[in-house]
Amino acid sequence: MDYIKKKLLEKGEKERAVVKRLIGEFGEVVVENVNIDQILTGMKGMTSLLTVTSKLDPESGIRYRGHSISDLQEKLPKIKPEGEPLPEGLFYLMLLDEMPTREDADHLSREWYNRSHVPYHVIKVIEAMPTTSKPMTQFSTGIISMATDSIFQKAHRAGLNKNDYWDTTYEDVMNLIARLPVIAAYIYRRSFKDGSFIEPDRNLDWAANFAHMMGYDSEEIYRLFRMYMCIHADHEGGNVSAHATHLVGSALSNPYYSYAAGMLGLAGPLHGYANQEVMYWIAEMLKEIGDSTDEKVVREKIDAYVRKTISEGKVIPGYGHAVLRVTDPRFTAQQIFAQKYVKDDHLINTVNMLYDIVPPILKSLGKVKNPWPNV
Repeated sequence: MDYIKKKLLEKGEKERAVVKRLIGEFGEVVVENVNIDQILTGMKGMTSLLTVTSKLDPESGIRYRGHSISDLQEKLPKIKPEGEPLPEGLFYLMLLDEMPTREDADHLSREWYNRSHVPYHVIKVIEAMPTTSKPMTQFSTGIISMATDSIFQKAHRAGLNKNDYWDTTYEDVMNLIARLPVIAAYIYRRSFKDGSFIEPDRNLDWAANFAHMMGYDSEEIYRLFRMYMCIHADHEGGNVSAHATHLVGSALSNPYYSYAAGMLGLAGPLHGYANQEVMYWIAEMLKEIGDSTDEKVVREKIDAYVRKTISEGKVIPGYGHAVLRVTDPRFTAQQIFAQKYVKDDHLINTVNMLYDIVPPILKSLGKVKNPWPNV
């Protein structure tokens, strides 16, 4: 048995005993009261799901196993000291609650490369869709089509003991993580490039391989992908995609079905698609304010555009958060990265101006609890 899997088994036995004791000794304990508003606003603020991998603190942002984003950027293993943490290391930390070594991260890089072969029929299923299909439509379809390889599903049909569900689920999840960048990169290339398929490189880590398969091969881009994957790795268990994945999985649907459900939730404008809406909004704003190089004039035009958006009853995309009461540390991580690698870029400069302009305007409205940018 792989040593990481063996560690998970040992940890799982201890966690199972904790859960059993919680149910047996504290099962009747009332956790909190629930009001009508919470029910009608999507379970907002309700303690109703079990998650241990991350916790969202209103004043400090997301913490993975108790560690802040900035803390992890210092402690997690990297390819080079001045680079970005490896997502493999973060996966190890979230799985086992242990800070990994570089050897642990490298082991996972090799493991995921060895599992990254995507069945031919999955590629054919994706190719049967128009290139104009939404990338998330292609992505979720590709994920579901891999369910034919589900080890858990086959074992369950053969009478798998419920105490061993974790074993085959682990194998499915590891295969899924390994294959996701391959599928996503191919969808990107058929949707926005020439449609050619780029094979993964055994000498690259997981995030760098994703960039490579998309057609981008530079150390700066590799670092961008490592940073981006780490800061988006988890966000408690109650967001739409995590909740949907857990919900479908609770019916013993295989991990491919469960994860596809999560991705379909992520595609919504109140969840992952919000990232895209920010870009659309900024693009429309730049089109309207023109090409002035006078910073004072540009700031005045941005201010006017923001106020106009609000006066039309619209929200400012990328600002505010249901829980956070500070600037999202994930935004800060990207801002610092941009200052280091993308200096004097027009779009980046615009985002920085928005950071100066939007919060004071939102504060002046008196109703906004969090006027700061989110991820």
